[in-house]
Amino acid sequence: MAAFGTQFMPEMALATFKDNTWSAAKKVSSDSIQLHPGAHVLHYASTCFEGLKAFKHDDGSVYVFRMDRNIARMQQSTELLHLPPFPAELLEDMILSSLADVVDEIPAPPSSMYIRPTHIGTEAAIGKAASPSQSSMLYVLLSQVGAYFSGGDTALRLLVEEDTMRCAAHMGMVKSGGNYASAMGPILRARETYRADQVLFCPQGDVQETGAANFILIDGNEVITKSLDSSFLHGVTRDSILTIARDQGMDVQERSLSVKELLERAAKPGCEAALSGTAAVLAPVGTLIHHGEEHTIGSGEPGTTTLKLRQALNEIQWGQREDTHNWLRKVSR
Repeated sequence: MAAFGTQFMPEMALATFKDNTWSAAKKVSSDSIQLHPGAHVLHYASTCFEGLKAFKHDDGSVYVFRMDRNIARMQQSTELLHLPPFPAELLEDMILSSLADVVDEIPAPPSSMYIRPTHIGTEAAIGKAASPSQSSMLYVLLSQVGAYFSGGDTALRLLVEEDTMRCAAHMGMVKSGGNYASAMGPILRARETYRADQVLFCPQGDVQETGAANFILIDGNEVITKSLDSSFLHGVTRDSILTIARDQGMDVQERSLSVKELLERAAKPGCEAALSGTAAVLAPVGTLIHHGEEHTIGSGEPGTTTLKLRQALNEIQWGQREDTHNWLRKVSR
């Protein structure tokens, strides 16, 4: 299979907002869109997106995972970016109808169909740096994907960064392209200097998230992650993993975690850490790099609890474990 996120279905669903009205969604070619060079998104980054997946079960049926939460988060991002609001039903229908058209092309687990709804400001007005776009475009891309990490379960290396934030603090809960762009420089420098896979942003010693995923610390029966606020993304996979951990009787703590506590716990035998996200699901972390010194987390290898929690989530997504939280939505042919 092609590199993650590079292989697209030939058509996508698209709707536009103009003159205070949303158009009906239509299917168009996914290889291009038409934008004025002065479009608001190109100059003032009025863009947000989501990432979710659809899975094929053993009987051939297809289910999309936690679509309601992703749509709600995209509506939240839309509001915080002051883009034109859209009804949840519009995006839901766009996602489900797009999947129904390609249901036979959705690969079997562990592969899946990645769904990328995107909302952009399209008003041609380069004088609106401090004003919202009055028109917009909403579309849904589909991409067949395999495992995010092609090399298998290798524990990741994270640079602990205390001097820089991933993005502006009030924008952290927005899933916007600008946030990823602002994190790119520190991530590239961390790769070049420390062979790090990602940067764990910890401004003033407060452990937050990496450039593309939420961070979770697992110490025995304790699962520790930052409590929700506006400074970081409220991950759907994060919430799913925490819910499963509670179901399994683990002590889930959503609270502040300092770099000092993180490094102290990381040195303990059996400690684990992981990154959660739609693409990576739950990726093990084996090394923290802080002030040039490497700190091994537990054994430095993928942790058994991390792999157990990921397997439990995958089994729900793949229809191999009961969906007690009603996270799956069936796609009608």
